[in-house]
Amino acid sequence: MKKVIGIIALVLAGSLSATAQTTDNMDRTEACKQNYHILFGGEALTGQGTDPEMMDILQKFIFGEVFQTGKLTLKQREMITCITLATMQTLPQLKAHAEAALNVGVAPEELREVVYLTASFIGFPKMLNAMTVVNEVFKERGISLPLEKQGVVTEETRHDTGKAIQDKLYPGGIASVMEGLPGGMGKDVESFLTDYFFGEIYSRGALDLQTRELLGYCVLATLEAESQLHSHYHGNINVGNTPEMLTAAVIQCLPYIGFPAAIKALHIIKQEYDKPVSAANNLVRMSKITVDPARLEAYNAFLKEEIEASMRLEPGVLVLYATAEKDAPHKVTILEIYADRAAYERHLQTPHFQKYKQGTLSMVKELELVDVKPLIPGLKIK
Repeated sequence: MKKVIGIIALVLAGSLSATAQTTDNMDRTEACKQNYHILFGGEALTGQGTDPEMMDILQKFIFGEVFQTGKLTLKQREMITCITLATMQTLPQLKAHAEAALNVGVAPEELREVVYLTASFIGFPKMLNAMTVVNEVFKERGISLPLEKQGVVTEETRHDTGKAIQDKLYPGGIASVMEGLPGGMGKDVESFLTDYFFGEIYSRGALDLQTRELLGYCVLATLEAESQLHSHYHGNINVGNTPEMLTAAVIQCLPYIGFPAAIKALHIIKQEYDKPVSAANNLVRMSKITVDPARLEAYNAFLKEEIEASMRLEPGVLVLYATAEKDAPHKVTILEIYADRAAYERHLQTPHFQKYKQGTLSMVKELELVDVKPLIPGLKIK
């Protein structure tokens, strides 16, 4: 019986950890074998065990197909897998995945934070169950416990730290949600969320806010927490995760949580993604650029690549329309429209914008940014 459990654990352990980049567009059978070997050093599709037909179906679907969907790193896939299994309390599979996570470069401190994060969603007892399993893996690996502390707040700073993080992710706050509770205890719940969830947990080291929000979304998808999936979609966007990344993360959970729960989460992502953006919040500006005429061709190549990537990858970038004067083609004007200032700030941090910015620094002789006010807000460019 132990051998059977071990085989199932290993099968499930590899299921979500290989990267799409590793086996992109590969035949699913070959992708399955390669991904499984990357994680565990073992061989997939052996035809052994009591249920070889199901193992064949399972491994090819998970390793061969799910792994080639979306652009997630090995570490992201394994952290997603571990937090999903911890949430479900499928502890034998969690142990195997914890091993795989360490194998692909997840640091012990990172893995511990993945498990700690679940407490806010599923409660302390279940979190401690999962942590016991992960600590067993650490001990078997010879990793000294306790690990280095990652907390950064004090009794005096936990509230202010939590409020700053909460305001960044959820600018409107959640005060209205707790209004009207008997005895005025809604205020207490609000404080718990700010001081404990955001102040003590989200502020910890080892994992950044983007990773925490992404993993939190996977927990909510597992729990089918519909209301929170809507709000945490925007928390993810506000911290810099893209709708494509959220979609890939939920698909990564799918073999564990099943199609109904995954489709519910994916439908919510689609709903939020398709919502019209209020034109009142748009940030509109004109960028007036003077380019070194001798380097105009190189500059235009950088600009074209950046604009195409921004329009393709960033839902918050609504318009980037570049023009050049007919008689002075080195004088470029770009109409820029962003969903809001947060979308603009996220745009500035993207790899494609940074590539453009650094690549054209020596080419740009003058740059003037002029914020403008649309006379007809929300008018669509046909």
